Amino acid sequence: MRPSLLDPLFAPATTLDGIGEKVAALIGNVAPADTTSRPLRVGDLLFILPHSLIDRTNRPGIALAPEGAIVTLSLTVDRHQPPPRGKPNVPYRVFAFDDTGEIALTFFHAKGPWLERQMPVGARILVSGRMEWFNGRPSMVHPDHIVPADEADNLPLVEPVYPLTAGLSAKILRRSISQALERLPELPEWLDASVQSRLSLPSFGDALRTLHAPASIDDISPENAPWRRLAYDELLAGQLSLALVRLRTKRLAGRPLAGDGRLVAALLKALPYSLTSSQEAAVAEIQLDLARPERLLRLLQGDVGAGKTVVALLAMANATEAGGQSALMAPTEILARQHHATISSLAEKVGMRTVLLTGREKGRERQAALDLIGRGEADIVVGTHALFQESVAFHNLVLAVIDEQHRFGVHQRLAMTAKGDAPDMLVMTATPIPRTLVLTAFGDMDVSRLTEKPAGRRPIKTVTMPVERAAELVARLQDAIEGGQKVYWICPLVEESEAVELMSAEDRAASLKRVFGEKVGLVHGRMASRDKDAAMLAFKTGQARILVGTTVVEVGVDVPDATIIVIEHAERFGLAQLHQLRGRVGRSDLPSSCVLLYKGPIGETAKRRLQILRDTEDGFLIAEEDLRLRGEGDLLGTRQSGSPGFQVARIEFHADLLPTARDDARLTLSRDPELLSDRGKALRMLLYLFGKDEAIRLLRAG
Repeated sequence: MRPSLLDPLFAPATTLDGIGEKVAALIGNVAPADTTSRPLRVGDLLFILPHSLIDRTNRPGIALAPEGAIVTLSLTVDRHQPPPRGKPNVPYRVFAFDDTGEIALTFFHAKGPWLERQMPVGARILVSGRMEWFNGRPSMVHPDHIVPADEADNLPLVEPVYPLTAGLSAKILRRSISQALERLPELPEWLDASVQSRLSLPSFGDALRTLHAPASIDDISPENAPWRRLAYDELLAGQLSLALVRLRTKRLAGRPLAGDGRLVAALLKALPYSLTSSQEAAVAEIQLDLARPERLLRLLQGDVGAGKTVVALLAMANATEAGGQSALMAPTEILARQHHATISSLAEKVGMRTVLLTGREKGRERQAALDLIGRGEADIVVGTHALFQESVAFHNLVLAVIDEQHRFGVHQRLAMTAKGDAPDMLVMTATPIPRTLVLTAFGDMDVSRLTEKPAGRRPIKTVTMPVERAAELVARLQDAIEGGQKVYWICPLVEESEAVELMSAEDRAASLKRVFGEKVGLVHGRMASRDKDAAMLAFKTGQARILVGTTVVEVGVDVPDATIIVIEHAERFGLAQLHQLRGRVGRSDLPSSCVLLYKGPIGETAKRRLQILRDTEDGFLIAEEDLRLRGEGDLLGTRQSGSPGFQVARIEFHADLLPTARDDARLTLSRDPELLSDRGKALRMLLYLFGKDEAIRLLRAG
């Protein structure tokens, strides 16, 4: 059960004064927590951190106040000038003065009686707001604060500025956060004393109070102690969560999977190429892990075209030799079918039987596949998330391989392993991930990296071109297609949108068909699966020579004789995604090209992205650059349980805290695996505060 001490923070935000359902929904739009599946809570408001400050300490006097500056003025009210009757659009003005001159305090659609009570004639007041000058006369429209002179202490001299959304006023949000802060209980310290001292971190409560009531701009800097405290807390919660998953997963009794090597040797002989040195190293690491009694939990990271599938197939051959079954789960049907085609052609040569199971298989076809799986006659089962549906029963699942792991959550990873008696697990990603993010998403795993491309692959020539020269590009493509080449043409939209003037995939396909006729195919995410497969097959067989598509072709689609890719509106794509798309070509010994079409003028960040793509094909270097350019953001795809989606930590500022958080988490669990000590109980509160539900469920399950 959640500790009762946290109840005030888990109460609905609507229990705060002035927050109804509508305001709560607006605040939910700026809260960093994912509130799509639950109501906004009081505690969520605490993590809405200010991005800048308003300094109200500047008191220059009316005549010396510069245009546009935020100033605080000490005034005497002189007179009120309500709008004439019948003219509601004329503003209400209150004239006031100080030793240097007179100013008009201007209010539109104002309530006269309220203003007269707030600023009676002759009263001394303090006002703060933005200074404006009209025709040489000073004015302040709707001052931010008006307080009597004898209540000067109520005027915030330094005011935090929070992110806002349409319909949400800064005043309401500040007042709501202030109320949430008042409900913050005195929580026990969960940080290890030596870590807290070494990192010079304040308490959790003091950090929040400083961030929401800063005295200077330094107080809200992500690089300074208050923000670093919250960042460390969040990173520690994440590392604890991953370490708990690792601990529970490792605790399930594994079994050594030592084969006799005959299938692995036969596969190596059947390959039309030799393994790269990093592939050989990864195979050796995986075989060592499989031979141990503990469960294998390993991430196989490989750049585009680095040969991860072959490494996985050799691991699955090892499992078959040991008398077990393997399952390979892919995030999309296209990718599952691609894997099945690649794997089955090699597996059959050495007598291994593969079965495909996706959501599309129905009736007798599906039942036949289920029977083969259940009887243990299928050595390798390839599929989508359909693999962990209840109806799928394996005879002896000993190895689960999960491709593009970041698209699945930790809970899906656990569901897959529940299909066997604690099967070993190998997860693969073709998305190069910066080292720091590997820790945050895969901290529970050992890591192998494939850093070379298979022999014979040639560099991809990457060029940029303004979209206005698209007609010139089409003319060049005619020569390429007549010479037998195949072309991908990637667009950011499926169909035309009035909101954004981008050439859609459907429009581009139509325009290319006017030149190339039936040689143009189209594939996008809204198409039915069979239509997608038909379009891909036509492109593979050469019936179509140009495939227009959206990012549905980003991962795993393998057409080795495709040598040109055009990415339209490349300035709209992220760096890692551009690199993934480029990897659809350069998959053979033929020279390949990538054309980045952009619509100018483009900003500095987009310009830098395109420059990096021109300069390098190293996916790991590109991933690090991407992290620098846009922060951790959404580098790993959709936010899910088990993936980074930080509320307060920002990897570009707080990466140095990650190794300490990982070591802290592992050491803590080695001493107190159930988190039952005093510090352990405090750490349970931390897991609740940062929404680590999977970890909490594991602790409950014991």
